Amino acid sequence: MVISAQLPLPREEFQASAADGPARGRALLRLGPFVLALVLGGHGLTGTLLGRDELVTWDMVGRDTGRILATLGNVDAVHGTYYLLMHGWVELFGDSVLSLRLPSLLAVAVTASVVALLGERLFGYRAGILAGFLFALVPAVSRYGQEARSYALVLLAVALATLLLLRALDRPRSLWRWAGYALALVCTGFLHLIALSVVLAHVCLLVARGRGERALWWKSGLALAAVGACVTPLALLGRSQAGRQLYWVPAPDGWALLSLPGGLFASVVCAGALLALALLAPSEHRAALLLCGTWALLPPALVWAASHGEVSYFRGVYVLFTLPAWALLAGSGLASARRSWKAAAALLVALAVVTLPDQRQMRQPLEHDAPVPLDYAAAAKVIERLHRAGDAVVYDRADTWKLDGGVQYYLPRDLRLRDVFLARTPAEIDDLYAVQCAVPERCLGDERRVWLVTQGTDLAFNAIDPAQAGALRSRYVLSRSTPLTGMTVSLLERGGGR
Repeated sequence: MVISAQLPLPREEFQASAADGPARGRALLRLGPFVLALVLGGHGLTGTLLGRDELVTWDMVGRDTGRILATLGNVDAVHGTYYLLMHGWVELFGDSVLSLRLPSLLAVAVTASVVALLGERLFGYRAGILAGFLFALVPAVSRYGQEARSYALVLLAVALATLLLLRALDRPRSLWRWAGYALALVCTGFLHLIALSVVLAHVCLLVARGRGERALWWKSGLALAAVGACVTPLALLGRSQAGRQLYWVPAPDGWALLSLPGGLFASVVCAGALLALALLAPSEHRAALLLCGTWALLPPALVWAASHGEVSYFRGVYVLFTLPAWALLAGSGLASARRSWKAAAALLVALAVVTLPDQRQMRQPLEHDAPVPLDYAAAAKVIERLHRAGDAVVYDRADTWKLDGGVQYYLPRDLRLRDVFLARTPAEIDDLYAVQCAVPERCLGDERRVWLVTQGTDLAFNAIDPAQAGALRSRYVLSRSTPLTGMTVSLLERGGGR
């Protein structure tokens, strides 16, 4: 891949390539990548248990709008737009695993079509459709197309904003086109602030294209200023909450940056293949290479550099929105290297085959909680099978994120157990974390049996807060213990005469 900085760049470069596709192929360009991404992402969509982050989504979207807004003032404001959208979705379609994940699946499928349209404009019809198929084949695309979080929608917002920028450059005097571009960027920022680093790539293209064009300069500047004004309040609020939410993310070293592609693509093989194809992208499409190259490389570099202060933001999923750029470059390289449609199709099939183990790994039942999997569904089945009316429950909340929510999600909705040491739920205090009894002895009831759900395989009383363990020991003895993947479900019964 060669990026030339020669100026000026002709405006006709994108427009000419946009007309290359034959009329009979337009449906394939739009629908082919969409269908492939939909089929791949849809396979095994409900087979994987909800992960910790998805359980946060379920918790948040189950609150009313006022409670969601109140919670965002305390924590997780950067995901607020997604929660509000999903709240409306769940009101209409329920909170099943299928319902929670379907918006993400649809988002990656539409993104595959947008990538194909971008590729057509930037590199020609052939490169566009190959880019769309390559994007759909990336294991990370299926992985986050099957997760009830905002990242798939961020992919769509970034790709759409880039397409709208190219449309605005077609007619830089059109205020409506710049307004559409600005709106797409605002949506991007509201879904995930870090994704706005794609503006670096957009600015590089604007600088390359805008020499001597006053209309382009002031209208693009006005659009970006409007975006900045809209997202600044959210950025300030999110920055104030970042330390609390990202305290666990380590500051990255140089190796973390070099090893990013394997995690970004969710496949070392796929990452290597697309990077190799990207290097074959022809140099004559200078503006297109400038846009895609800076889109692929600058955001990760910026996030890496910004992660050496008080808070680290360096996670592969946070720069997932760079995948379309790599697919576009790889599609261009493949179109240039393989003039025959059959040869290109054979390479796509080969890529699908060699990445099949990674695709299978993405669909393992506990993959969304890797590398510390917790089998919430198995725990819920143990309790459902053996519970009796009047049973209570204690959840290990000392160092465990959403262990209670995971088990509660997979329990039948009509099976209600008193949460012994729960003083106030997260929804009641507009937060993500529950408040537990300050004096555990006072919270014990007269239940004869208490289920104890803990992380790991330690003895039941050793796995929870010592004060809670002491209170339980004073009245209950361990009756049975069932070890499961990543957790243990124990049954405590009243001791004799107590």
